[in-house]
Formats: sequence, structure tokens, C-alpha cells
Amino acid sequence: MEQSICEATTRTTLRRMGYNSRRPHRVPLISTTNRKKRLQFARAHQNWTVEDWKNVAWSDESRFLLRHSDGGVRIWRKQNENMDPSCLITTVQAGGSGVMVWWMFSWHTLGPLVPIGHRLNATDYLSIVSDHVHPFMTTMYPSSDGYIQQDNAPCHKARIISNWFLEHDNEFTVLQWPPQSPDLNPIEHLWDVVERELRALDVHPTNLHQLQDAILSIWANISKECFQHLVESMPGRIKAVLKAKGGQTQY
Repeated sequence: MEQSICEATTRTTLRRMGYNSRRPHRVPLISTTNRKKRLQFARAHQNWTVEDWKNVAWSDESRFLLRHSDGGVRIWRKQNENMDPSCLITTVQAGGSGVMVWWMFSWHTLGPLVPIGHRLNATDYLSIVSDHVHPFMTTMYPSSDGYIQQDNAPCHKARIISNWFLEHDNEFTVLQWPPQSPDLNPIEHLWDVVERELRALDVHPTNLHQLQDAILSIWANISKECFQHLVESMPGRIKAVLKAKGGQTQY
């Protein structure tokens, strides 16, 4: 004879066993090839100090939406199992309506935030690196010892972009970035800061123009302690990738 167990009894039993109901961490799905590339990058930079990472300017594109959906998925896990593979949800990049921005920063200062009317193509990105990256790098790193970080988006890898950076390699260096590595990029956490501030607004934006203005205002008011702390976390991020053998980390 089959016996049914009520949901409340199941939850109570799981808690007694040390499990708690949590939303799973969302992490990028990392291929075997890219795990190797991440590990190679970590090994090549394992001796970099915070002083070395201060010479890097970080950049990214991000999309902010007027409405959000974080899903209803929940899992039961123990306290120390937050990064266990069985307790993760892998994600892939996706589009959506909202405001797209390009931004950059370094340990020294926040850089420009540039609203983008549509998904970047190589021609648009060439204008950004010429109008914004170049003056930022030459001002912040006049001794030509700076590195510019960018991910592996198609527009970043276009021939006209590669040629432009080659023409300016006497002024700064492009950091060779491993694919599928948002956990290594501290600018991802600034995205989270802006996202949280947007959600905490007393009056939420109701159109894209208001959303853009709110993003610009929040970006301009991020504290120096916040973004400097993120750069100072880089040695820890590198160690985490080494420990994970190129896999996902807690960052």
C-alpha cells in the first residue's frame, strides 16, 4: 500500500537533515575547451598583484530591463553546497528589451558610460574605442603600461577592431581574455550594483528614457571604495579559477 507524505513533512525532514530552500546560483555554461583557456589565463596571471591589476581598465556591455523576472526555481541544499554542480543553473546570454550601455572603469576612476541604441556592431564599437577607450587609457596610463580588458563578443574580435588596437599598441595593451569568464571580470559586479539601485528606487522608471537617466545617475554615484575593492579582488578570483581547474567559481 502506497503512503503519501505531505509537503510540510517533507520540508521539515529536509531542514532536520541540514538542507535549506534556496534559489540556485546562475552560472555560465563553460565548455571543456574554454575551461582550459580559463585555466591557462589564471596560471599566466597567478603572480599578478593588486598593483598589477590596477593597470587594467575593464569594459563591458550590459542591458537593463524595465521589468524583471528571476524565475521561480528553488532547490534544497546544505549551507556549503552553493557552488556544487547539482545546485547550479547554467545560463546562456540572451537579448531583451531595455537600455543597452557600454561602460568602463579602472582602480583609479569610473570611466564613461555610453548608452547604445541597439546591439553593438564592429563599426559602432570602433567609434567607442576611438572616442572613449583611447582618451581614457592615454590619460590614466600615460606611461603606456595600461591594459584594456574586453570580452570575446564578435564585434570586439572584428578585423577593424584588431587593426585599430594594433595601431595603438605602443600606447596600451589589449588583455587576452578567456571566453565565458564573467566571474573574472569585476565590472560584472558593478552591473549588479546598478541593478540593485534601480530596484531600490522609490519611483521606478516607466519608460526607456527614464531608465537611461536613472542608470547614468547611479553610475556617477558609485563610490570609489566599491570599485577599488572589486579590482583588489582579482588575485582571489584568479586563485578561485585555479582551484576550480578552470570551472565555475563563487564570484
